[in-house]
Amino acid sequence: MFRPLVRHHHHPKREGGIMRACAHAWKPGLLLLAGLAGLTALTSGCAPVALLGAGAKTASAASEERGLGGFVDDAAIQTALNGKLFTTNEALFSAVDLTVREGRVLMTGSVPRAEDRLTATRLAWEVTDVREVINELTLRDKNDAVDSGRDLVLSNRLQASLLFATDIRSANYTVDVVNGVVYVMGVAQDATERERVLGYARAVPHVRKVVDYTRLKGEPVPAGGPRS
Repeated sequence: MFRPLVRHHHHPKREGGIMRACAHAWKPGLLLLAGLAGLTALTSGCAPVALLGAGAKTASAASEERGLGGFVDDAAIQTALNGKLFTTNEALFSAVDLTVREGRVLMTGSVPRAEDRLTATRLAWEVTDVREVINELTLRDKNDAVDSGRDLVLSNRLQASLLFATDIRSANYTVDVVNGVVYVMGVAQDATERERVLGYARAVPHVRKVVDYTRLKGEPVPAGGPRS
């Protein structure tokens, strides 16, 4: 059983971690990221742990429907788009959470202005190999801090459900929780498995809505125009 990729609105880059500190050095491509990760591990004295974590992530990626090559391509897209967001507007970079699967970019989070939604969409379409842009950014309000804490609780509960589920291939799904809304991306083996995954999400108490961006195995990857 592989650990599902579950994300929530409370994103590490908003807390001043290493991603934010090193954002000015980001460039498209994975060699730079690998170098930064290796350097961080060595200087912190945690190289064995970092190497084990990287190995586990690689093994999990290889088991997904998109394969290791698809995982690497998606990581390159996410790196390039994060770089564009940061160089354009650091506040926008901090506000936007990205999920990338099979060239499909899902943007969640809250931004202060409607123009920021348009800017984020435009930047996403400037990145090579992006097939679809799904803009679920909302306008920020005073309840965001409270919602962020609640989203963390919801995502932890959903993570536990997916982790111990024996009737789905959880490695094929990515889940993002924002303001009580659960966004699901990934590849389902069949319609029955997809309904099981969505059912797990709906069963989490206090989930307001579940948005399905999955596809069935064998279906073509969506490749539409800008969507905002």
